[in-house]
Amino acid sequence: MEILVIFLVAFSLSFNIVYSQNKTIIGRVISEDFETLPMISIMINDTVEVGKTDLDGFFYIEIPISKKNLFFDYPGLELATICINDKCDNIELVMMYLINYDFMSLKRAERKRKKRYKNFLRYIKKLLRKVFLKLNILVIIVNLNLFI
Repeated sequence: MEILVIFLVAFSLSFNIVYSQNKTIIGRVISEDFETLPMISIMINDTVEVGKTDLDGFFYIEIPISKKNLFFDYPGLELATICINDKCDNIELVMMYLINYDFMSLKRAERKRKKRYKNFLRYIKKLLRKVFLKLNILVIIVNLNLFI
């Protein structure tokens, strides 16, 4: 009888270990004007909070492998929903400020929001080009210094 009880306990523990696998995700959250965002709530299932960002906007969370969506929420910022795949372990997120379009039709408010988003994407592309050019110049300078 004791052997049967020990076998059942060992079986149930091994069953729980196999099906309770977690995935570790690290990342950073910044605002649309590239400021760090502290204390952003990170949730799964829209209600279960799995972590918060630190003062520099970085986070380190563990979530079940079965969860595919992460929600980032903070008052004054738009709710960000991210669908993650199995290979994802690093997230860099830029959150946009929440702007209320009172006394406008829904269609006009959505047009303004899309326009703001497109302008933001253009700004990001321009910024990345500048950073890439600076990195190339820095690499060239470092390579020239190696030869001197």
